[in-house]
Amino acid sequence: MTATTAVVTDSTAYLPPRIADGLPIRVIPLHVIMGERQGEDGVEVSPDDVIEALADKAIKVSTSRPTPEQFVDHYRGLLAEGYERIVSVHISSELSGTWDAARLAAVQCNSDVGTEVVRVVDSRTTAMALGFAVLVAARRAVVGARLDEVYEAAVGSLSAGSNFFYVDTLEHLRRGGRISAGRALLGTALAVKPILHISDGMILPLEKVRTAAKAIARLTALAAASANEFDAPVHIAVHHLGALERAEAMRTELQQAVPAASEIVISEVGAVLGAHVGPGMLGVIIVPELTRPDAN
Repeated sequence: MTATTAVVTDSTAYLPPRIADGLPIRVIPLHVIMGERQGEDGVEVSPDDVIEALADKAIKVSTSRPTPEQFVDHYRGLLAEGYERIVSVHISSELSGTWDAARLAAVQCNSDVGTEVVRVVDSRTTAMALGFAVLVAARRAVVGARLDEVYEAAVGSLSAGSNFFYVDTLEHLRRGGRISAGRALLGTALAVKPILHISDGMILPLEKVRTAAKAIARLTALAAASANEFDAPVHIAVHHLGALERAEAMRTELQQAVPAASEIVISEVGAVLGAHVGPGMLGVIIVPELTRPDAN
């Protein structure tokens, strides 16, 4: 069956390579600025580029949204390819202006044709919490689901998951304006390792742990407890920035601790989240399997 609805997202979904093969998904990159250099997140700027830039305190790392015009071009391109409808799901509007740019573009495209052909979703999250919602929606689309069904699949996935993040240092949160300089200095002096989560669309502190080893163990325990609360199978993503070995070790532990996990993928984050959390970050996303790929 040919999909009539396409799903658009942005580069902050951090979809692992090849996971979207065969699905009607289009990823629009955010733009990354590192001093005098700039480029598309995940296309012209890699995680290694971001790690290198963050190590130099003289280089300011920031991001900017795609423009509404870029979204219009992508939407029109998909419609020209034969798709009849588009569900566009994006990073929290509290963290980026990407959703607003997509919304403005949808208004224009819908006005051009006189009916709703593009529907935009503010995910209120990012990373694979966003990515899993995109995959769920696209898997519904590929079996012929209508616009409303694809939209509801994405929204249902977004409302059900949980997420936890660990960072090696508070410095990048300070540089990104997420915490005060005083709190960052105090946290460094006390060797505090914060565990964070995304709630109400924002990155917020959840717990403070005194050592890296204890923080990673606590992160794993929180993720396992959350995953085991669901009656359904769960999808899990382990995120990292420059910490692949840690991520692989965490995946192994979660495979043992969460027997209901239908998949555990590893995905390295890029500039948008990486600029705030820094190298060494570990994160876990848990989303229950609400819709199976072959659902009718």
